[in-house]
Amino acid sequence: QVQLVESGGGLVQAGGSLRLSCVAPGRTFNMGWFRQAPGKEREIVAAISWSGGTTYYTDSVKGRFTISRDNAKNTVYLQMNSLKPEDMAVYYCAADSGTLSTVVAGFCGYWGQGTQVIVSS
Repeated sequence: QVQLVESGGGLVQAGGSLRLSCVAPGRTFNMGWFRQAPGKEREIVAAISWSGGTTYYTDSVKGRFTISRDNAKNTVYLQMNSLKPEDMAVYYCAADSGTLSTVVAGFCGYWGQGTQVIVSS
C-alpha cells in the first residue's frame, strides 16, 4: 500500500506563509490537498491534474493558495499565503489515477497521514 508523505506544516502567524510538500506515487496521478479542522468534515482545498495543466481551488483559498507540481521530483506543493486562523487544520495529500473530478470529490486511492497547520491570530 502506497502511503503519501506530507511535510511543511507548522505554526505561523496570521498573514504568514507556509509551503506543504507531498511525494506523489507517480507522475500520472492527479493530486489533491484536503484539510480537516476540529469538529468539521474534511474538505477539498486544491487539486491538480497529472500534467499540471488543470487546477481546482475551493473558493475560500482562491488568490491565497497555489497548488503546483514538479513531475521530475514526483512532488506536489501547496503554497499557502496570507494564512488566516480559519485555515488552521490538518492538511492531507491525496492521489488517484482517475479523473481530477474524482480527486476533488475525495475519492482517492492514496492518502497521506496529514500535517498540522496552526495559524495564530
